[in-house]
Amino acid sequence: MKKLLFLLILIGFKINAQERFKLDGVAAVVGDFIILESDIDKQYSQLQVSGISTDDITKCQVFGKLLEDKLYQHHAIQDSIDINIAEIQSYVDQQINVLAEQIGSMEKLITYYKKNSEQELREEIFELNKNSELAKKMQQKIIEELEVTPEEVRQFFNSIPVSERPVFGTELRVAQIVIYPRISDLEKNKVIKKLREFKSDIIDNGASFITKAVLYSDDIQSRKNGGKYTINRKNSPMVKEFNDVAFSLTEGEISEPFETEFGFHIIFLEKIRGQEYDVRHILLRPEVSNDEILAAKNKIELIRNRILDGDLSFFDAAIEASDEIETRNDGGLLINPETQDYNFELTKMDPELYSQIVNLSEGEISRVIRDSDRVNPVKFKILTVSDRYDEHVADFSKDYIKIQKLALQNKQLKEIEKWQNSKINETYININSEFNSCDFFSNWFKN
Repeated sequence: MKKLLFLLILIGFKINAQERFKLDGVAAVVGDFIILESDIDKQYSQLQVSGISTDDITKCQVFGKLLEDKLYQHHAIQDSIDINIAEIQSYVDQQINVLAEQIGSMEKLITYYKKNSEQELREEIFELNKNSELAKKMQQKIIEELEVTPEEVRQFFNSIPVSERPVFGTELRVAQIVIYPRISDLEKNKVIKKLREFKSDIIDNGASFITKAVLYSDDIQSRKNGGKYTINRKNSPMVKEFNDVAFSLTEGEISEPFETEFGFHIIFLEKIRGQEYDVRHILLRPEVSNDEILAAKNKIELIRNRILDGDLSFFDAAIEASDEIETRNDGGLLINPETQDYNFELTKMDPELYSQIVNLSEGEISRVIRDSDRVNPVKFKILTVSDRYDEHVADFSKDYIKIQKLALQNKQLKEIEKWQNSKINETYININSEFNSCDFFSNWFKN
């Protein structure tokens, strides 16, 4: 039946007039999925929009990646792997808003993707993201239980010729002390009052919640979409305080103002769809007064001077005085998000952090730096570096954690290759003869 389906689509036919015509060429059928030649072109466009150069990427390479993705997706469905539709939809909303902003407008974005409407564009991008998530979940399932023993790590390391062993860049540890300006009760009460005025105007005068979100919300990510988020009771990405309020509302209800780490909010519960809630919110952040900014700057200057005078160590000062909860108890040490340890490779460090510490000698304290983040419009910090380890060829004892990670990655790649070869043999696959010249890494032609 699948062979017949492939041939019918490949030839193309029109039921009403019963006359043949050329459809979008079918590149392949993988299980229950069809890959059109236009899908390959779309994949190129996605790469280009993402800022990836396609100069050295061939059509066969893109096609091979699509074949792999469809194989993962087919077996993810066969294995009943669950994905979070609400989370994907929320991501698509964010993605489209960012792309529209980058290209200039929604109309230009629709034209760029050659779509007839915004809805058609959203449906296509949703489908791309859904399929990508299915493929990712399937890959995770294949390797989720894989581990490497110390003996496997040793064997992996010894199997690498000495001349080919990896070179690790200069590494160091970074610690920081952060002070946030205090927000006065007066400023907090101002935004609470403003949010209550918004709520009253909407309920009493029929004002639009969406319009107020677009005009006044400090949440840049959602305000262009009228403050809308779709959240799920099982795994909402929002902070606890937000979820607690949102899930306590009845449909059509607007909350009282409440506080999170981001500021103060009101939420409008627009629609309940089973476990999914369509909500809109308005976020207002209280202003930080100049007096409080100056007080915070003076406080961290005093801390810095006490460290330089030898009155206390950087480690003790961080524990005692830093306002950053995530690093305070570790003496201000930052955790590398890539490796989940305290070591940073200098050349792979976040560019902003790199610029702040690159000229520091080991043990030196930086000047006071004024900074900001997604929660705090103003903060002050000082940094120091320690345990500097210069560029070197991989050493088994000193670099065990990195070598262990490489050994695990190698084992995972072999397991995925083994899974692919097995599933290719047991899955219906038919590839258009136009692609016979492609030299795929995997045995898609089942030769």
